[in-house]
Amino acid sequence: MPKHQITTTINGDEVDFGCHAGQTLLDVLRTELGMTGTKNGCGSGDCGACTVIVDGRPVNACLVLGVELQGAEIETIEGMAKGRTLHPLQQKFLDHAALQCGICTPGILNMAKALLEKNPDPTETEVRYGLAGNLCRCTGYDKIVRAVLDAAADMRANG
Repeated sequence: MPKHQITTTINGDEVDFGCHAGQTLLDVLRTELGMTGTKNGCGSGDCGACTVIVDGRPVNACLVLGVELQGAEIETIEGMAKGRTLHPLQQKFLDHAALQCGICTPGILNMAKALLEKNPDPTETEVRYGLAGNLCRCTGYDKIVRAVLDAAADMRANG
C-alpha cells in the first residue's frame, strides 16, 4: 500500500511525513513521528485523550486522517512548553495537583489552551463546558477546573 507524502507544520516546525490513506493523525504522531505525548484513550473520539490543535481548533487526533493535513498547522503537547519553561497551564496543573495517571492530561491541556485562546476570562461553568469532551477517570475535575481558572488569571495579568 503506497504512502502519501504530507507536508505540515507541527509545533512551529515544518514536517514531512508519509502515511497510508486510512492512517489517523494519532497514529502518525505516535508511530511515524515518535511524538508519544498525544495519548490513545478510546480510538473513537469519545474521551479526548488525543486532543491536539489543528489550524487553531481542538480536534480528536483519532478521528482525523493524516492525509487531510497537507499544509495544516498542528500543535501537540510536545510544543506547549518553550524549552524548559512550562506553559502557564502546565505549571498550574502541577501547582494544583490537577493530574494523576496522566493519560488524559495532554488532551485536557490542549483543550484548555484552545479554550483560553478563544475566551481568556472564562467562568467556572465555561471551563467545565469547554472541557466536557475530555474524560478523566482519576480525578473529580475540580482541581483541573481550578488550575485552568488560575492559569487564565495569570495569563491575563502577565499579558
